[in-house]
Amino acid sequence: MTLRVARWPGSSKPAPILLFNGIGGNFELLTPFVAALGDVEVISFDMPGIGGSTLPPYPYRMRHVARLAVHVLRRMGHERADVIGISWGGALAQQFAHTAPSRCRRLVLCATMAGSPAAWPASPSVFLKLLSPRRYLRPGYMEKYAGQLYGGRFRWDKELARDYASRIKKPSRAGYLLQLNAITGWTSALWVWRLRQPTLVIAGADDPICPPINGHILAKLIPNSRLEVLDEGHLFVISQPQITANLVRNFLEGDHVREPAEAAHRPWHEAMHADGA
Repeated sequence: MTLRVARWPGSSKPAPILLFNGIGGNFELLTPFVAALGDVEVISFDMPGIGGSTLPPYPYRMRHVARLAVHVLRRMGHERADVIGISWGGALAQQFAHTAPSRCRRLVLCATMAGSPAAWPASPSVFLKLLSPRRYLRPGYMEKYAGQLYGGRFRWDKELARDYASRIKKPSRAGYLLQLNAITGWTSALWVWRLRQPTLVIAGADDPICPPINGHILAKLIPNSRLEVLDEGHLFVISQPQITANLVRNFLEGDHVREPAEAAHRPWHEAMHADGA
């Protein structure tokens, strides 16, 4: 298997950024966000069968990709990183922080969820569209349904949708299905409350794919975390790259470390009922 890796040069102090994209997305889609991050080293890669990466010899699960990401990070000469995950990549970011905690300095979770049973899903019409890579394979389809899928500025800004579609490198159908398979049945609800990394959770108020309640759930479950809700949709890293990047850089460069909350020692269902929640 050949993995296509991107490395944007910049400062790696105190750590580089390891960036995980959403399902079916090649790393070029995140170029505006990476540019807005400024002088920081960013590492990303196309998932197996997506963008310029070839198909793997066998199906995989999220824990396998987390281990693959550790390998990529070390091949790039780093032992740890600040990890940012978007949507599907947010699930992978949680898995990475759990599988290799010493390699994750800080964690940023964008437009993502913990998984069943601690998650609020998309509507059936949106969910059905996510089961197919059609939006990546047909530019016209992306432009037509971007607002319904992504919400926020994509609802009215057709030029934004066209620009986003122009940077798509068509994924293979098999690669997309393998990503679906990897996350099917996955959940962090059983262990996310054990994470110790300082964590920033960012949600979009108008997110059809990952309703903002999921951000509140994650921030409640992860002990050393805080939540930001933007007046945007699912792809706020694309529609508001500078605002998102400013939040991320301030978090990564600031002093946000505190003692783990009491909820860190309790399972998710108890944490959700703590303090009158």
